Amino acid sequence: MVLNHRGFDEWAKDYDQSVRLSEGKEAYPFAGYQDVINLVYHMAGHKPSSTILDVGFGTGTLTKRLYDDGHNIYGIDFSKEMIAIAKGKMPNANLFQKNMEEGLPFEFEKEKFHTIISTYALHHVTDRKKIEWIQQLSFSLHEGGSIIIGDIAFETRSAHDQCKNRSYEDWDHSEFYTVYEEIKEELIALKFKVDYKQISHCGGVLLVRR
Repeated sequence: MVLNHRGFDEWAKDYDQSVRLSEGKEAYPFAGYQDVINLVYHMAGHKPSSTILDVGFGTGTLTKRLYDDGHNIYGIDFSKEMIAIAKGKMPNANLFQKNMEEGLPFEFEKEKFHTIISTYALHHVTDRKKIEWIQQLSFSLHEGGSIIIGDIAFETRSAHDQCKNRSYEDWDHSEFYTVYEEIKEELIALKFKVDYKQISHCGGVLLVRR
């Protein structure tokens, strides 16, 4: 299902409930959602009072926890309704409306981040765009910083296809899910260090560092 910013605006008020229903059934696409979120949270928040950028923060489910821990939060999302919900949870966060494919807003151009995170957002862009996005944002990291991506993802193409076959009636053919064994080689060729953990049959976390 292809959603523009208006589609996400309309989905905003029901987004968290939609996730809970899918996760509760251990069903594609959100099986393991909370475990993915928890792992990204622990990986991103290990350094006290760090500066964190969340790309596609949605309703702020994860970002709010990092905000409450005292981290300096920046974020972009292209839904003004999602931003309004997140801003209500994090009034002092630096949140801007922006399509992630267009890069960062000019307000962030001079910022450096200890960690850049993105959860359940990058499946809307192709693998080529994902790699370009990682390359571009890596220049906004502090030395030793990392990019952490939690999303609908699979370790192998075989696992991807098995999930697709099991969930065919619900499968969203307009989305582009990460297959680690495929994207890994391209990122290594670009001199990135990468690691991956499969969390559920359709959810995983990708770690990228220079």
